[in-house]
Amino acid sequence: MSFLIPAAYADAAAPAGPAGTGFEWIFLVGFLVIFYLMIWRPQAKRAKEHKNLLGGLQKGDEVVTSGGIAGRVSKVTDDFIVIEVSDNVELKFQKAAIAATLPKGTLKAI
Repeated sequence: MSFLIPAAYADAAAPAGPAGTGFEWIFLVGFLVIFYLMIWRPQAKRAKEHKNLLGGLQKGDEVVTSGGIAGRVSKVTDDFIVIEVSDNVELKFQKAAIAATLPKGTLKAI
């Protein structure tokens, strides 16, 4: 059956081109700079802001969790926080679940 399909043979090897001119290094450095400016630095900035937010939490602050639950902080420990979401209703969360603090009086306006 091989007589119906002609054999394909490789051509002679092409001559080697000149060595790299350094242009490849410009692309590599450019890629690294873009990676740093668009991904690394903004992520580090957000992480630092969130760490400062969690470190500054106090009793009485109004917060929103990452799940969207809004409430007033009633107790703060090292790893956990107790949020009062309604009269006599308190929920316990990990500190990392706090997404943002709200301005004072926001919960009354809701």
